[in-house]
Amino acid sequence: MPGPTADLFAEDALQQPARREQIGEESYVLRGYALPWIERLLPELRQVLAQAPFRKMVTPGGFTMSAALSSCGALGWTTDTSGYRYSPLDPRSQHPWPAMPSALRQLATRAAAEAGFSAFSPDACLINRYVPGAKMSLHQDKNERNYDAPVVSVSLGLPAIFLFGGAERSSKPQKIALFHGDIVVWGGVDRLRFHGVMPIKDGVHPIMGPQRINLTFRTAG
Repeated sequence: MPGPTADLFAEDALQQPARREQIGEESYVLRGYALPWIERLLPELRQVLAQAPFRKMVTPGGFTMSAALSSCGALGWTTDTSGYRYSPLDPRSQHPWPAMPSALRQLATRAAAEAGFSAFSPDACLINRYVPGAKMSLHQDKNERNYDAPVVSVSLGLPAIFLFGGAERSSKPQKIALFHGDIVVWGGVDRLRFHGVMPIKDGVHPIMGPQRINLTFRTAG
């Protein structure tokens, strides 16, 4: 029997027209916004991952994250038993993270402007790879030095259910279906809202294969 979120992945939903969908006071889903950029994005993304391959990181509590991570930009996000933090060096190679490619940066700044944040200048792009079963627990993005800039999150590949909660972890989150090419932007009064990703369902995307890639742009330094 289909689960309560089965209708969110109906075929009609996968064909949604491009539009801006408001999900909070200063939060939006830009449906299909990244689709015209895909042919530019993917070669740049492959180059980044050739230099800084995906890896599983360990949380301060000693748990291995189910999503694999990489980064590009002046700062990359990392975690280990010492804590969560940004670093200019890839801890695996001890070299600087790959530079943020121009198409990725342009897409992020234009999406932010579309959502009302015209001054966005990201210095970090976190790259998460979700295979079926991988998830991200509810959390706040609060390792950045200030919260004036928004978060811009680009979805590629398999669909996901994005959990968009409130200012407290206990707040019941919205369940928002995200598809290939969708971008979520949240900032301002919504900047510290809890958010996460439900376990990815089995599937194979015609372009990205059996995975979801998430690009999250932030101003961290």
